[in-house]
Amino acid sequence: MKKVLISYGRAFLLQFNIKMLLLSLLPSVLALGLWAVVLYFSLQPLIDFLQQYFIDNNGFQLAGNILGFLGLLTLKAVIVPLIAMWLLLPLMLLTALLFVACIAMPLINRKVSQQYYPQLEKKHGGGWWSSLGYALVCVVIFVFAWLISLPLTLFMHLGLIIQPVLLGWVTYRVMAHDALAVHASAEERKIILKQHRWQLWTVGIIAGLLGALPGMVWLGGVLSVVFLPLLAAVAIWLYVLVFMFSGLWFQLFCLDALQQLRQA
Repeated sequence: MKKVLISYGRAFLLQFNIKMLLLSLLPSVLALGLWAVVLYFSLQPLIDFLQQYFIDNNGFQLAGNILGFLGLLTLKAVIVPLIAMWLLLPLMLLTALLFVACIAMPLINRKVSQQYYPQLEKKHGGGWWSSLGYALVCVVIFVFAWLISLPLTLFMHLGLIIQPVLLGWVTYRVMAHDALAVHASAEERKIILKQHRWQLWTVGIIAGLLGALPGMVWLGGVLSVVFLPLLAAVAIWLYVLVFMFSGLWFQLFCLDALQQLRQA
């Protein structure tokens, strides 16, 4: 756990490096452009579909009963747009993760290795395409698990556990793989992911908890349609910053673990 905290401190300092802040702009702009198109064409049709589904299947009464039981009856008036944005939330989150993993992580790797591990041999156990393919597989598994768990998140305590655990899993699988792609061999990567599985998952869960803030900003758009585009932009930018910080944290921890493995 000491190494987790040390890598956290270094990642925190690097996060506010001017180059890192500028680096966050590219994935943010790309994600914003993508989601501007997605929301323009899909948000209202999705809301209309859910509205009609609720009308046809007596969904408003059922939602009112559940929300009343949970003490959240005031949300009944906005339940349809809330569900629509709730369904889009993991896709928005994963978009930020993929853009950071594919665009920012190679540059993060270069920055961290030059500053802290300049003598560490590069064995190139993974390429850009293999990282992208691996990330997409992890994302598909995450989306499937997220959709299955959605009904459970109606129970507040379960939601607070399930979502960070799932997000922690996909974050650590994608980020740790990318962090070791340049320097570690395929065999070294397997060893590190096995030996440090729980530390890496812990880092991922913390990243998932940090991701709750942009999620709340995004869902806050339900209460203010006028500010929805601004809130969506802020949420995406915050997601990118969270994953940039997570990428730095994983990079520092994984390269330290690789160095220790080779010295053993």
